[in-house]
Amino acid sequence: MTTLTPPPSAPAASDEDSTPACVMVFNASDPSGAGGLTADITTIASVGGHALPVVTGSYIRDTSEIFDHAAFDDEVVTEQARTMLEDVPVQVIKVGFVGDPENLSAIAEISSDYPDIPVVAYMPNLSWWQEDKIDSYLDAFSELLLPQTSVLVGNHSTLWRWLLPDWNSDRSPSARDIAAAAAKQGVPYTLVTGIPLAEQHVDNVLASPQSILGHVQFELFDAVFAGAGDTLSAALAALVATGIDLGEATSEALSYLDRCLDAGFRPGMGHVIPDRLFWAQPEEGEDDNENPDASDTLAGFVIPPHDTQH
Repeated sequence: MTTLTPPPSAPAASDEDSTPACVMVFNASDPSGAGGLTADITTIASVGGHALPVVTGSYIRDTSEIFDHAAFDDEVVTEQARTMLEDVPVQVIKVGFVGDPENLSAIAEISSDYPDIPVVAYMPNLSWWQEDKIDSYLDAFSELLLPQTSVLVGNHSTLWRWLLPDWNSDRSPSARDIAAAAAKQGVPYTLVTGIPLAEQHVDNVLASPQSILGHVQFELFDAVFAGAGDTLSAALAALVATGIDLGEATSEALSYLDRCLDAGFRPGMGHVIPDRLFWAQPEEGEDDNENPDASDTLAGFVIPPHDTQH
């Protein structure tokens, strides 16, 4: 049996309290396993936290593209969240794609009732969706949820087009420009990812309107990934929940994402999915059969197809 070693970013539990930090995540179910709640749960567990997943709806998608989304009723979302909040201490709330303005309103009301819990909000690329739905969703997010958001996470081009739609300078907006636009809605910190650099590199910058708090540069992978943004934002939320300061948590989350992408895999005919449990894979050349006798005992047993007659 292979011994699993947790990733370096996962903090060890103290002797006084071995309960993992709890992160409540509002996100959609993703049947491809690329993003959504699948990404949140696996990532949060991988870096040492415990996810409290609130299902806000479901994508209809494969590994190549998103075709549609079905949102849950906002009362169902509210009941899921409030039931758990009355039972379990939550250190951080993470918000992904929740499907419609009604759900955004419900989540904003919940987070306003728990003002001491930081909110990490991720804005994905919504170009697959109908234009009228995109506009109403972004407007509701700006009005209702950004004032509750502690850290906003998103790709440079996505945040640019959302927060600075009238940008007319010859240069692209900087991370500070985007952070300043988010701050007008009450967001103190913005993590801007995928800022293009020369020689196939990108910058990832944590910024406030006043300053650049830190940045990490990576070389681009020769692949198209699905689920990277949910992975990064979930890792950041979980690391903040463990008590790590925001700067260190951002650096650790970006490093974790880079290794997830480096170990990414293609389960279908579409995009590559980050391997959020890369650290659990056997090292090259490692013997995965330390007890050959036990293995031999079960050798040759094949699960029959479901239509086998008994």
